[in-house]
Amino acid sequence: MKKNEILTLYQYNAWANARILNTTAQVTAEQFLAPASYSHGGLRGTLVHTLFAEWIWRVRWEGVSPAKGPMPEDFLTFNSLRERWRAEEETLMEFVEELSDETLERVVAYKTTSGKPRQNPLWHLMLHLVNHGTQHRSEVAIMLTDFGHSPGDIDFITYLRDIQ
Repeated sequence: MKKNEILTLYQYNAWANARILNTTAQVTAEQFLAPASYSHGGLRGTLVHTLFAEWIWRVRWEGVSPAKGPMPEDFLTFNSLRERWRAEEETLMEFVEELSDETLERVVAYKTTSGKPRQNPLWHLMLHLVNHGTQHRSEVAIMLTDFGHSPGDIDFITYLRDIQ
């Protein structure tokens, strides 16, 4: 995978996250905090999990393997989550912009949150992160739609058409 391809995917990722977050800003505090039967709970839990994934993978790529990270309880309001996400997205995009084709091939050694050692080429992990976000943005989109606030299409092709 080439740097320009990864950069495009991460620009899409940021665009899709923004659509989800901008729509989430329209729900009530009660809806944001409401429990749900999804794998990470309701809006807050699913969004925090998605943010956690973006953070933990980035720091792993930088050589740190934390055992834990942000938890839903750390974000009592949507605005607190959004501010943390803005900071992480800025740092993540700086990381992506500094990549080269060669660094994307580098093997990253890291530990899972349970301490199990793993290693993969950086580009595999970076592709995983965008794909992982797609899954959880889709879950959030369903919740938002159920609350009467659809984020609209968040497909990659929609992004490409939107930027043309």
